[in-house]
Amino acid sequence: MRAVLWDMDGTLVDSEKLWDVSMHALYERLGGVLTPEVRTSTVGGSSEGVMRIVYTDLGLEPVPAAMAESADWLHDYTGELFEAGLPWLPGAQELLEKLVAAEVPLALVTNTRRDLTERALKSIGRHYFSVTVCGDEVANAKPAPDPYVRAAQLLGFDPAQCLAVEDSVTGTAAAEAAGCPVVVVPNDVHVPDGPRRRHVTSLSELDVDDLRGIFADLSNKIKDQTA
Repeated sequence: MRAVLWDMDGTLVDSEKLWDVSMHALYERLGGVLTPEVRTSTVGGSSEGVMRIVYTDLGLEPVPAAMAESADWLHDYTGELFEAGLPWLPGAQELLEKLVAAEVPLALVTNTRRDLTERALKSIGRHYFSVTVCGDEVANAKPAPDPYVRAAQLLGFDPAQCLAVEDSVTGTAAAEAAGCPVVVVPNDVHVPDGPRRRHVTSLSELDVDDLRGIFADLSNKIKDQTA
């Protein structure tokens, strides 16, 4: 395990509940009501992907300028919520501290746009991460592998040498497509089991040796599958 690549929303910080607030506000602004099913489908999505879901759900004409304006409004609203403080998920900050102390390089890999990620990092602390990759900085956001491939490249490693930590179906698919073994810490959305992923109930259960052990076990399974 040469590095650990971290998702942000719902993995490190409990920001999905803040996204709930801003998504409901966006729907009210657009004259609709957000259902739990549609909200679930947006978790982990990119800005463009979420807007496509919203406009399709509301039966709105997918005019690029209007969708971009809605996306900007949503991110501005969410950014104000972020700056009021982002609550850490159990064990997340402690595990980051342990990994930094063990000199394991870390990357933040998020579908959140750069402008909003920068506001979140004021609360989280950018000093933990050697690199950060956002959904608007790659050709294709999660569930495509591009963000994880880019993060590994910036750190100087192959994705297969990096352990990803995710909470969503979208993010887990992206990490696996890049070639990373994945630790899944489900938050608001159920993530199915899979041979290249290990589910844990909470990050508070883990230390650096646990992560190394999970990485080694999953890497061996991946090698057996491809042999």
